[in-house]
Amino acid sequence: MEDHIFHQEESPSSPHVVIFPLPIQGPINCMLKLAHLILYSSQSTISVTFLTTDFIRRRLDLNSTFRSVTTTNYGPHIRFETVPDLVGPDEDPRGSRHVAELTRFMEDQAKAEGSRLREVLAYGSTEAELKKPVTCIIADGLYGCMADVAQELRLPLVYMETISPCGLWTYICLPNMLQAGELPFQGKEDLDAAITSVPGMETYLRRCDLPSFCRAYDPNNPVIKLILNEAKNFPRAQGHIFNTFDKLEGDYFPHIQASCPNLYNIGPLHLNLKCRMIQHKATNSYSNSLWLEDRSCLEWLDAQPPKSVLFVSIGSIAVMTWDQLMEFWYGLVNSKTRFLWVRRPCLIIGLSDEEVESRALGVAEEVLVGTKERGCIVSWAPQEEVLAHEAIGGFLTHSGWNSTLESIVEGVPMICWPCLADQQANSRLVSKVWKNGLDMKDSCNRVVVEEMIKELMETKRDELLVRANEMAKLAAEAVAKGGSSYNDLNRLLNDIKLMKFQTPCSE
Repeated sequence: MEDHIFHQEESPSSPHVVIFPLPIQGPINCMLKLAHLILYSSQSTISVTFLTTDFIRRRLDLNSTFRSVTTTNYGPHIRFETVPDLVGPDEDPRGSRHVAELTRFMEDQAKAEGSRLREVLAYGSTEAELKKPVTCIIADGLYGCMADVAQELRLPLVYMETISPCGLWTYICLPNMLQAGELPFQGKEDLDAAITSVPGMETYLRRCDLPSFCRAYDPNNPVIKLILNEAKNFPRAQGHIFNTFDKLEGDYFPHIQASCPNLYNIGPLHLNLKCRMIQHKATNSYSNSLWLEDRSCLEWLDAQPPKSVLFVSIGSIAVMTWDQLMEFWYGLVNSKTRFLWVRRPCLIIGLSDEEVESRALGVAEEVLVGTKERGCIVSWAPQEEVLAHEAIGGFLTHSGWNSTLESIVEGVPMICWPCLADQQANSRLVSKVWKNGLDMKDSCNRVVVEEMIKELMETKRDELLVRANEMAKLAAEAVAKGGSSYNDLNRLLNDIKLMKFQTPCSE
């Protein structure tokens, strides 16, 4: 894209970016990678302040890999600033039901004159000796209020969209669907009915591919209010960063660009970061996990044949019932496939981890034996390394955007079991558009799970692997020198160095 909306004048202050993610696992992971990417690629000529909550910082500090990198690599160029949130010191990371409440709390602090959060947005710190005027705010796109806050502070605002572009476009088109009478609909009422009021997705989008909150559309739902506010404020930012690459996106993407032309497609972020680290001869590795990773699963994978293992994980927020867990478990064992299964803390609705462990001891003998023979269960895994392991032949995933991209990068076909947010749309594109996986949405039956696994790992294995490898090649080309994501990152860095505040592009 040739047109820049930023004033190309030297700033009297050296560039200083505040990165402000939602304080939950997915956005934290994505935007920490962005912070590292900015530092490596600018060779630390851009200062970065990462603004998160006390709780998130404590959780990150549980991971020794994270600690070693942030304290030794970047010195004064990256600084973590924290503010209180709604989570107590001993609570687990926020689930999906808390996202609206937590986002609203953070937005209220950002809007409050004199609050610590607002001062960090303006100066990077509340301590006089550490203050350095901020020259740009990069905030999660769900913080709709940041358009007003940045304007009051007279700072350029770039939104980081941590969900998929296809999922975001369904959010932005909620008013279209309401006007066309395609919303609301109730529950499981004809979920295969076509949705035709989302431009660029008319040929394949169905009711069941919309975000889960559309199934009982309530304008007073706090999540829907957040989404509508995000859509309203989308054009007001001076730019949007997407964790994607040009050749991944479809006919809907020009419609997104029409809303605010200055888009930076710099993904897959984790692959772009690896390439920049190699370019600058950096050898460090790190993790942005809120849970301590069980690396023993890598040793287990080392003992398995190539492409023989199904990796199973439904992410950091999604939950299931005990009955659903049992359907998964029986389906996995009955498929006779080797599997590595992440069963994280707080996974089962209404049961403590101790209660889950106790119930698991009473599962049928054939399931326990099958698991011992062919399975490995861990509480959390180093997902990027797992997906890159030669033993992995497939991924049963919740279709979160980070997970989807990580699977694409490694050429791993997917079985999609989406739960919330953008995941329904992502799973549809995996199965119908990109054709690098299967969609199992709205089904949790042991027979279906078994059949899907056999299809992925056996009957359709070769054709899915061919397509998955084609997409992996496109991702690698995008982040290589001269590729679309490589060039967009350079453009982003240049704009950060030169940008000044101006009226948002919609005004």
